[in-house]
Amino acid sequence: MTWYRHAVAYAEMKWPYLAPHSRAGLAGALATVTPLLTRDTGRRPPPGRLRAALYGHAFNPPRRSRAPDPGTASALAWLERASLPVGQLSDPRVIRAALDGLCTRLDGSPAAANTITRKRAVLYGVPGYAVGLGLLPANPLNMVRWRAPKAAVAVTSASVASPAQVRAILAQAAGIRPELAAFFGCLYYAALRPEEAVALRCDDLILPAHGAGRSSSLPPARAPAPPGPAPVPRLSAAASSTAPTAPSGSSPSRPSWPACSASTCTRSAPRRTGGCSAAAAAACSANRSTAAPGTPHARPRSARTWPPPRSPAAPATCGTPRCPCG
Repeated sequence: MTWYRHAVAYAEMKWPYLAPHSRAGLAGALATVTPLLTRDTGRRPPPGRLRAALYGHAFNPPRRSRAPDPGTASALAWLERASLPVGQLSDPRVIRAALDGLCTRLDGSPAAANTITRKRAVLYGVPGYAVGLGLLPANPLNMVRWRAPKAAVAVTSASVASPAQVRAILAQAAGIRPELAAFFGCLYYAALRPEEAVALRCDDLILPAHGAGRSSSLPPARAPAPPGPAPVPRLSAAASSTAPTAPSGSSPSRPSWPACSASTCTRSAPRRTGGCSAAAAAACSANRSTAAPGTPHARPRSARTWPPPRSPAAPATCGTPRCPCG
């Protein structure tokens, strides 16, 4: 049996048990590997046509019941003739060539490390299926020492919005729905999770007129360290000079956070989308006007819990209306 025929049978076996996204990943991985396991013969179809024929027809069982177009039929006929036998996978050179081919995209550029890892997992399952059918004595991938590239953990400026871009996005959101500006401002400036931003209340915030705001209801990032020498922080010089510090039990934010959150803690918050009630807005405004910047309000720490209790009468800071069931 050829690799191509065996891969088609493997896709048909796995298809009923996979979610739609996993089906697409399976077809994509098999469409990448199958052209690599072929003999060098004349009149090889272009790589794009081979991938389109494999991804859109050969490894898509619902479409295989229909007749392919002439270009797809020609590409699949060539794969039938040029595909290597499954038994040749026992050759380490063959299986290593297939693994190395996973590291390159169709246009010749390097593939992402996560993509390589995902496709290698699919490739590992196909010879394992052949072992179960008696076509191979053992999985050849277990006999080859090959290491996939590691994912890059560095954050580039091209993949992260700059502060100016974030301010422009929040300004556009404020013009459409002010509560959305507060919501996304909590995510960006205070590094809150979406569910934490939705559950946030006005009386949980310390919003001074100037400087960084704080949220007194969020727990600290980690438990206090045991007695002993303090660990050396793994921060660069630029990061350590700008890293904020906060007392235990409060979470700091960037100075621009109060400007985003205060707009929904006033009486002018839009009522049709929720917003703060008049009593909560008055209490929040009074707290900001009478207390010194950075001073917590009078509610005792023991009375605060996280997550805060759900109540239909206490709308979220971001203006999301509460469900009637609480």
